[in-house]
Amino acid sequence: MARLALVYGLRLFPADDLAEVREATVVLRNSQPARITMHLLEGSLEDIRKQFDQSVAAFFEFYPEI
Repeated sequence: MARLALVYGLRLFPADDLAEVREATVVLRNSQPARITMHLLEGSLEDIRKQFDQSVAAFFEFYPEI
């Protein structure tokens, strides 16, 4: 199995303070940029935790070979 790196970031903001969410980028060893899709979850802390857990579980379902 290949050695992998999971890149993520988390931060809570008051929902009304957000104007937009943009993509993030990383730079690979070959100097090429790679895009990271950013996701927005809104609701109470309980709602966000539930949505986040479901999102992470779904993410790994995209890679059944890992």
